[in-house]
Amino acid sequence: MTKNLHPDCPHPGCFFCVTKESNPSKRRASILKFFEELPSQDDDGQVLPISGLWNTAMAHPNDPEFINLGIFECMAALIWKGLRNKHWISHDQNIYIPYYAAHIIGTYTMNLEEFAKIAVHSGVIPPLVELLRGRLTWVEQRVAVRALGHLATYPSTFSAVANHTEILDLSIQLALSSLEIVYTHFCQFVDKRPTYHCDLLTRGIGGEEMESRKAEEWASQLQCWSLQLINCFALNSEFLSDICIPELLVKLPGMWGGLVNENSPAGIGLLRTICQRKLGRAAVASCPDIIDALSSIARSSDDWQYMAIECLLSLLQDPISCYKVVDKAAPALIDLTDISTLGHHKRLGDFICSVLQECVQSQDTKSNSISSATKEQIMDLLGSKQKLKSERNMQKEDYRIKQAAALVVKLEGNSLFSSGNIERAASKYSEALALCPMRCKKERVVLYSNRAQCHLLLQQPLAAISDATRALSLHNPPNRHVKSLWRRAQAYDMLGLSKESLLDAILFVNECSQSNKSELPSRQNKVPRYAERLVKKQLHAAWLFREAAIKHGGIHREGNGDVYGQPGDDSEWETASESDIGNDDGRGQAVEDEDDDRCNSEWKSDKAQKGKYERTSVKDNNHGYDVMLAEGDA
Repeated sequence: MTKNLHPDCPHPGCFFCVTKESNPSKRRASILKFFEELPSQDDDGQVLPISGLWNTAMAHPNDPEFINLGIFECMAALIWKGLRNKHWISHDQNIYIPYYAAHIIGTYTMNLEEFAKIAVHSGVIPPLVELLRGRLTWVEQRVAVRALGHLATYPSTFSAVANHTEILDLSIQLALSSLEIVYTHFCQFVDKRPTYHCDLLTRGIGGEEMESRKAEEWASQLQCWSLQLINCFALNSEFLSDICIPELLVKLPGMWGGLVNENSPAGIGLLRTICQRKLGRAAVASCPDIIDALSSIARSSDDWQYMAIECLLSLLQDPISCYKVVDKAAPALIDLTDISTLGHHKRLGDFICSVLQECVQSQDTKSNSISSATKEQIMDLLGSKQKLKSERNMQKEDYRIKQAAALVVKLEGNSLFSSGNIERAASKYSEALALCPMRCKKERVVLYSNRAQCHLLLQQPLAAISDATRALSLHNPPNRHVKSLWRRAQAYDMLGLSKESLLDAILFVNECSQSNKSELPSRQNKVPRYAERLVKKQLHAAWLFREAAIKHGGIHREGNGDVYGQPGDDSEWETASESDIGNDDGRGQAVEDEDDDRCNSEWKSDKAQKGKYERTSVKDNNHGYDVMLAEGDA
């Protein structure tokens, strides 16, 4: 036993006293002795130094002091002790120790490969694998998969992880079942929640509501960290056949981390890695539902939109997979060809065009061919790009004539829309698009967005998504045209794609609430109440635990017979998933864009000559949304 260096402390060998030692050599010797002796001790209060070590690791993950003194051997031994000694783990607060020990291993190995090599040499992988198996509970699985994911990230330690062949299979099963595990083992029965789980989740702050919110966050992390570990294996071709199984692949687009874990690419990140390999592309191309899902994500406000686009482009650039997916992928990509920059991707639209053009030029006239409809769409796209180039040599007078002609037709469309003749209005907007110069981007944004509104009222959600996406792609910056966001959110709602609808609706709300347009009345810068309703609806539908709740029933509390969390009951949906949306007296007002339905001063002067149309309210009876027709914009 280490001698107590501070006589005022009643605990011999107290870790906190040891770390206060000012003499470096004595401090080092005392810490080394502490790590050697701790696993063999059965004294009460051991969780205190372990939690202190965890706090130190979180604050200084790159500090080598403890790494060189045996902390990894100590943590591995403590995990083994918790797994093998039921009496010890059930005594005092020792139940917390395996969790903290695995968390400490993961924290010290997340940044530096040298630390990871020491951890592997210290024997941390076998006890982490046992936690991954579920030998204790899901909270220990969460920190175990995190630690193993860090170890698998480095080339020098990946082989040590891969040598445990069960890790990949366990990770796949955990990615598929993690949400159901957390729901059934913690969330569903409120009165049976393990006390130490509640303490770890909330740190003693908050009640059931906070527990539910944190459990959803941790469940998302459990799934996303499992996917990250699988991704490390996917980077090595020898493991792809084990990963590219249909039951996993078809689920990946829906594994998105939710709003509580938005920084993880989750399933779409793994799909991108899979699509970088020939075997992976073949497997993905054989699942039409995945291509549909990728197309929806590519035309959404998802932060990982660009990854979905990369997946589709990778599939199209492969001669084998191209003709299996082109008829599904091309329409979505065509809608995105006006994007100039998306994140770090420069000239993205031009690259999409070149890939689609190559698909047409290299098609095999025998078995591998593009459908005539898809080929026609691609040729129309290439024609529009050629038209854009030719406009550079157009005389200024001819350019103005085309602008004026397009404006006249657009105003005719607005008039038809106001009178309720939606089909003819849509035709007029199409005619105006054909006349409108390609360089007149602002006006084309409005025309596409207006036509998207017509498609909505005509119950044509796919066409509405296409036009709204084109408007959002043309807009500068991309994906920020307010009305197009709202219209696409409604269209996705009509298709039952709750996640895509939710993300568009949230971005719409953000754009409304952050608007600083001084020329607009203040009431127009507030969030419409109908947007709040749609966000709330989609939060319910996209709740991470929704499938588990439908399968196993709602959340129960014994004693008073409460059952909540069912689709018809808002209480638990709000508790576990919703962000607070304030109630503002002005939020029922419609939101109007700035006067962006003109390219330049010529549009303004022509518009003044044509007169102004009053706003008209059009009711979509099937969906209950109030649609306001703003001046010059359907």
